[in-house]
Amino acid sequence: MLDVLSMKHFILIAMPLSLAALIAVGIMVIGCFYLVSPERISGTFGLKPPASDADTRAWLRLKGIRDAVAGLVVLTMMLTADRESVGIALLVLAIIPLGDLSIILGSGGSKSRAFSIHGVTCAAMLVVGPLLIHAI
Repeated sequence: MLDVLSMKHFILIAMPLSLAALIAVGIMVIGCFYLVSPERISGTFGLKPPASDADTRAWLRLKGIRDAVAGLVVLTMMLTADRESVGIALLVLAIIPLGDLSIILGSGGSKSRAFSIHGVTCAAMLVVGPLLIHAI
């Protein structure tokens, strides 16, 4: 009986929390790349790489800060709040990759990158968030 309860706990709570941590760390890593080497990573976003000048690098670093902080919010909430709050935060933060996807598609960027990077990130957040909110 204990094994069944342990497996249920893993599936309903530990697994979604692990996925939330993985999403958060992944977003933070991407943010750090934008802070350290914005020219190098900007081509992976889904839009044509912008000009390589100081103003553009500053704008790209703003994206880096946004991503790093978004991941940090999730990790901080995992340490200080309940899982329902972490789930709600993931649902709210899913607006970021949805917005990125929309901007890329609206700007004639790479559809494959829009959906494979930003769409998958958004979908993962929209799946993991409710799992955390409704875990029994």
